[in-house]
Amino acid sequence: MNIEITNHNGVFVAELINNEEILIKDVQDALDIMANAAYAGATTLIFHQKNITPDFFDLKTGIAGEILQKFSNYQMPLAIVGDFSEYTSKSLRDFIYESNKGGRVNFVASLEEAKEKLGRK
Repeated sequence: MNIEITNHNGVFVAELINNEEILIKDVQDALDIMANAAYAGATTLIFHQKNITPDFFDLKTGIAGEILQKFSNYQMPLAIVGDFSEYTSKSLRDFIYESNKGGRVNFVASLEEAKEKLGRK
């Protein structure tokens, strides 16, 4: 696992870099990554869909709510980059829509979009 931090419009954005391995299997994994990123000076974080357990995208498991609640509690904006069109669950689509409206958690299609959203002051 590698965390790369860049300055985007004065905001320090940490991106979790890993090819295909699932690094976020539970809440503790997400907290550990958040803590490492914050310790390194990041104020925002980017995850890639491919690095998150598929259970995250099954809202019945509760993992998404638990993880995103931690990001809200610790006031760490998050962007999740991926192709979410593969999910057909109406509740997940609604969850993504509502998350994107709030701005603290953003589900986006590209790294550029993630950095643009997180780099707004």
